[in-house]
Amino acid sequence: MKKALIGALLLFTVQSLYGFQAEPTVSIIPKPVSVEYGDGLFELDRLTTIHLSEDTEEMHFLGEYLADLLYSATWMDHSISFEETRTDTNTAVFLIIDKDNQVEHPEGYTLSVTEDEVRISARETAGLFYGIQTIRQLFDPVIEHKLPSLAPNNQEWTLPVVTIKDYPRFQYRGMHLDVARHFFPTDFVKKYIDLLAMHKMNRFHWHLTEDQGWRIEIKKYPKLTEVGAWRDSTLIGRYGTGIYDNVRYGGFYTQEEIREVVAYAEKRNITIIPEIEMPGHSSAALAAYPQFGCFEKEYHVQPTWGIFEDIYCPKEETFEFLEYVLAEVMELFPSTYIHIGGDEAPKKQWEESPIAQEVIKREGLKDEHELQSYFISRIEKFLNEHGRQIIGWDEILEGGLAPRATVMSWRGEKGGIEAAKMNHDVIMTPWDSNYYDHYQAEPETEPLAIGGFTTLKDVYFYEPIPEELSAEEAKYVLGAQGNVWTEYMHSGDKVEYMAYPRATALSEVLWTPVENKNWLEFWSRLQTHFERLDILEVNYAPHYKK
Repeated sequence: MKKALIGALLLFTVQSLYGFQAEPTVSIIPKPVSVEYGDGLFELDRLTTIHLSEDTEEMHFLGEYLADLLYSATWMDHSISFEETRTDTNTAVFLIIDKDNQVEHPEGYTLSVTEDEVRISARETAGLFYGIQTIRQLFDPVIEHKLPSLAPNNQEWTLPVVTIKDYPRFQYRGMHLDVARHFFPTDFVKKYIDLLAMHKMNRFHWHLTEDQGWRIEIKKYPKLTEVGAWRDSTLIGRYGTGIYDNVRYGGFYTQEEIREVVAYAEKRNITIIPEIEMPGHSSAALAAYPQFGCFEKEYHVQPTWGIFEDIYCPKEETFEFLEYVLAEVMELFPSTYIHIGGDEAPKKQWEESPIAQEVIKREGLKDEHELQSYFISRIEKFLNEHGRQIIGWDEILEGGLAPRATVMSWRGEKGGIEAAKMNHDVIMTPWDSNYYDHYQAEPETEPLAIGGFTTLKDVYFYEPIPEELSAEEAKYVLGAQGNVWTEYMHSGDKVEYMAYPRATALSEVLWTPVENKNWLEFWSRLQTHFERLDILEVNYAPHYKK
């Protein structure tokens, strides 16, 4: 009772201070650019029709997506038509492509709700998709029920009369998932993608290879999954315990499964960026094909976490191998970007390898750091020749940055600042605010995590544009991303617990204008959002739930 009273008083204070309506039906995350409320309600009924302005595959999907969303909760089967107007006897929802729409952003939209109709207008289908996500959140959270029988019988399906103009602040709004330390089936990956889409995220960084497992089928090199996808054992408990379960563990995605997930994401306006780690974090690949290392030795798929000395040897056979791998990756993923890792690459084996030292001498390189730059530049050149570009972790700055590389800055913001000042594109993902494998409450009360401490509030107050950058340099910051590393995440439930609601806060950081953000107001809207996540069976961390 006391807790409820405190929550009510806080909500009243927030409303008084900031003058917003805290009605559940207008609880939108991320917060739109502009919202104007009117009087009255739009009521969805069995006669409500969905109208599409164009007869294309993309528009058909959007119409069906909206119809499925409405049907799953209301048990109303809404017809889809291409008529430009509705009849006087029914209400309607219009999805309109308008190249002259006043919101010029390709992902922007306008949404107008009157008592008779709902109109979403955008220059591109991406904007229409995000407009649908906003309609979704304007409805009561019970709209999320997958079976109509679970919604209350007396539920009124209404939208408030409102006009919204909306577009994102950043072009890159991403979340990452490591499936190499622990493997997650395609059904979970699709659910992960659905949650990103609901939050208006548009990039999914799929971390597919590591020392502990290779997760993508490569037909030319079958041993990558026959051998590299499986480890003989897995560490139990915190790093350093020395205790293992002695149970074979692994899994991988077939190319057919990857195509299915890529198509699923694309329809939801999400581009999947695959990551193939190199030159380090390569134990699993070398366990399958040891000839691409620098020494004749036995390599193993690692059963524990950390950094290992195994590294690809910079010889021509290795580059040929990686180019064949990347050729198959490019066939599967239409993304302009291919992430090539580049982080935490120990140089000890290169220092001791006559082959590596000969390459350094032959290419006139100063040291092993420049050898890594040479390695990355070779890969970048190959990908550029095929119309693709590379992203690498900020270690790729060491020894010289590849000519067109985009830097993902994780060791703080220093690497991102340096790259932006060099006129290179940057994606910010600093470990202190954007790593969701960190604890989010007192560690003794939380499930095991890798360490660190990043609260929901820390995420919400993160600003991707560093003060050190000029206005011109800031243009190179494409956006930011939340990273989910899974050393201590054995299940989808644990991933969701660590990612949400922190990913919800990040969505507002990346979409909403700075001047529109307010922590207390976000907290209030989040209370309704929790109801939505409950129905969607998302195992979020409940620390901020009143």
